[in-house]
Amino acid sequence: MGGQSTRDQIIQCADRLFYENGFEHTSFTDIAAAVQISRGNFYYHFKTKDEILDAVILHRLATTQAMLERWEAEGGTPVGRIGRFIHILIQNQAKIMKHGCPVGTLCHELAKLNHAAQADATRLFTLFRDWLARQFTLLGRAADADALALHLLARSQGVATLAQALRDEGFVQAEVRRMDDWLAALAPEPPGSAQPQASN
Repeated sequence: MGGQSTRDQIIQCADRLFYENGFEHTSFTDIAAAVQISRGNFYYHFKTKDEILDAVILHRLATTQAMLERWEAEGGTPVGRIGRFIHILIQNQAKIMKHGCPVGTLCHELAKLNHAAQADATRLFTLFRDWLARQFTLLGRAADADALALHLLARSQGVATLAQALRDEGFVQAEVRRMDDWLAALAPEPPGSAQPQASN
């Protein structure tokens, strides 16, 4: 396989292992074994685990940005696009119940380690925050768009944390329905949908 392909495989395997086992508890040997390459070939691409972490964060940023751009390109309404974010909890429910949110768990671990890459990892949350704020602005909530984006991020992170602790599918699904209802209540009523006023 070509050098670039091998490097990409290292990043993808490291991304999965950092998520499943944690950054601190994943070794060079673990990643090399997952990719099925020699240590020498491994060190040709990455000299330290921190270099791999940097590459994993860049990979996650790129894939997240691509996903958000795809949601935009596919059109729909701001409510529909925000709904897609909410439903990540259902789409990835099994993984979240087992390992938590990949963004939240990495940021939390790096904060505990006081790792230099913590700020870069937090950019993943910033991507979602900015994208959600733009959707809420398009929804007509420009004045509090950022506050609503942060609220939804915080709520989804809370659900992911409890989903991992409780391992309860019903809880996740119920919370997603509540977030859907919350979002629907924020959406302005379309023209002609208001109930007629009773006459005196």
